[in-house]
This record gives sequence, structure tokens and C-alpha cells, in this order.
Amino acid sequence: MLKGKKIILAISASIAAYKSILLLRLLVKQGAEVKVVLTPAAKDFVSPLTLATLSKNEVLVDLANNHSWANHVMLGRWADAMIVAPLSCNTLAKMATGICDNLFMAVYLSATCPVLFAPAMDEDMWIHPSTKNNIKTIQSYGNILIKPGSGELASGLVGEGRMAEPEEIMSSLEAHLLNRQQNDLADKSVLITAGPTHEKLDPVRYIGNHSSGKMGVAIAEECAMRGAKVTLVLGPSGIAIPNNKNINTVLVESADEMYAACNKVFAESHIAIMAAAVADYKPAQISETKIKKKEHELSLQLVKNIDILQTLGTQKTNAQCLVGFALETNNEIENATEKLNNKNADFIVLNSLQQGNIFGAASNTITIIGKNNFIQKFENKSKKLVAKDIIDTILAKYK
Repeated sequence: MLKGKKIILAISASIAAYKSILLLRLLVKQGAEVKVVLTPAAKDFVSPLTLATLSKNEVLVDLANNHSWANHVMLGRWADAMIVAPLSCNTLAKMATGICDNLFMAVYLSATCPVLFAPAMDEDMWIHPSTKNNIKTIQSYGNILIKPGSGELASGLVGEGRMAEPEEIMSSLEAHLLNRQQNDLADKSVLITAGPTHEKLDPVRYIGNHSSGKMGVAIAEECAMRGAKVTLVLGPSGIAIPNNKNINTVLVESADEMYAACNKVFAESHIAIMAAAVADYKPAQISETKIKKKEHELSLQLVKNIDILQTLGTQKTNAQCLVGFALETNNEIENATEKLNNKNADFIVLNSLQQGNIFGAASNTITIIGKNNFIQKFENKSKKLVAKDIIDTILAKYK
């Protein structure tokens, strides 16, 4: 997603600078070309050698070095975006007033690209009126705030002022570079299911499927990036739990547990997206002990699981948007349209196995089917971009 993008990573003096190493690694891993600029005091918190090794570029600290001049004007014009992470209270004050006493500030004042900044400081400093005024000032210049979170601080206290996690900073950067509206889901509550369900046979075996949960998690991250408060009901999956303060992840195993988690929050949800691959059936009886291998054949009696999408469809109000997923192998449009009507959904996101195996893949090809013969096909894209297409389509309904 960031392949070929030119990024300046600007690091000021803060204990949170250790997170910038992780952020740099994520940027490079996504294919971005990164040049790192440090304030002189930041060298006490993070090693220029480490940053140079990861970025494969010289780390810039001084305006002049060994009779050579660091061309801050050209660097400021080179980048597609500049990320200041962490932003200390001291450097914040300089950015607000335009004090240019180091290379970091010279690059910032020369930058013609968007500047995103992630403050990091103790809670008392963060809530001080002068800090608040300085934040408002640099925002008035068009700079983009990545809000700090709450947690354990360097002082040992617990409170607000902790720098956003690298994954959150990446999400904000991606949102801006893709021209997304970060707040078009502000004040919205979104319910999302993801991953498979496992239906127990005995203490060691289960009925399940190959769903990885990647698509649902990508949708959850997209919604959180756009300002929504997200409840992600995640079935058993090896995928990492999203590290985002706007996402509340509820871990479940069975279809019954997934429905119970959804039922708790559905009435208050503006949008519900059922991306999970819920098992259609479960064993009629669960053995309390491991089923031993005795016969050549084993017969299992299965009973239907609750249809979560259909059940929520009967509860849905006109103020809510309900989205289901369908995986088809034949008669795709017809089957997905039938599902749309039977489940009282607003949209069905159609996946096709004719396009290849989608389980665990990084990309997907979808068709979105809606009421009044709405059909929109999309080309193969990364699941992050597919998530954007899905949310853009849903928001068109609200508009």
C-alpha cells in the first residue's frame, strides 16, 4: 500500500522513540522509502546506527557535517509525507513558533508535504494549557494530529500522553495518502464479525473451516481509521488482534458464542458487517472425553447452528445497515441475491471461489449486491483496499 512512497520519519527526544524503530520497520516492510531525521537530543534515546540500518539511508541530525550541507529544502520537497513520532513538548513548542535551531526544524519548515505528528509526553505536560494551545496552533497550519493514548507513562504514572502505537500511526498515514475521510464514521458504532467458528466434537476436535479472519479485521481497521467505535467479534484465528483504541475485540469460539456477543451490541450499532465464516452445523452431542478410534466408520449427528445474519435481519431497524458475506461456487449472483432477500440485509459482499482460493490470501475480488438490483463489481485488490470499497459503498447509502 505504501510501495514507492517517500516518507520522512522525524524523531524528537522522548523515551517513546523506541517505538519509532518499530514504525520504521513497518514503513520499510510496506515498500516505503524512508529518510530519518533526528533532533540532536534524540540521539540519547535511539541509535542512529539502528535507524540507518533499517532505513538503508543515512540518518540526518546536523545541518552541516564534515564540510557538507544537508539540503533541508530539497528533503522537505522530496517527501510524500512527514511523520513526527514522537513529538516532544519542546519540539512541539518550536513547531508552533517557528524556532529553527536544528535540521529537524529546518526540514519541517521546508516541507511541502502533509505532516502528521504523534505527541508523547507525561499527562501533566499533555493537559497543560500551553501544550493545548501549541497543538491547536500547528493544527491550524494543516498538520494532522495522531492522538496519544492512555497507559503507563515514563514517569511511572498511568494517564493520557502515551504515543500512539506504530500500527495506529501507519493506519493514519495510509488513510491520508489514500485520501480517506478519517471522520466520516465519527460517532458511529460498528459491529463486525470475523474468522471461523469452531464447533466442538470432543475436548480435542472440532468442526471448522479455513477462514483466516483477515477480511473482517481489515474492515474493522478501516472503520476505526474513519472514526467509528468498533466491536470486533473474532472467532478462533491466528491473525493478530488489532492494536487500536477504537476497536474492542471480543474473542469467541462457537457460533452460539458469536451470536451472544453480537446480540449484546447489535441494537446500539449503526452498521453491522457479518464477515465471519460461521459453521452452518454443530454436533448434536459433545463428548466429554476424547472419541476413541474403534470402528472403520464414525457417524455424527449434526444440528443447525443459529443463522446470525438472518436473526439480526429480523431485528434490524430502518436506521441500521446490515451487511452479509456470501461465498459461492456457482450461480453466484442469483444465490447472493436470494441471500440478500432472505436475510433482510442491505448488502451482500460476494466472494467467488472461481477467482481462486481466498482463505488466508492477501487480496480478494468481490462483488457487492444491494437492493433495487444494485450490483457493483470490483477488481482484485488487497484486503485493506477491499475494506475501503465496502465501507465507501455502505456510506453511499447513508449519504
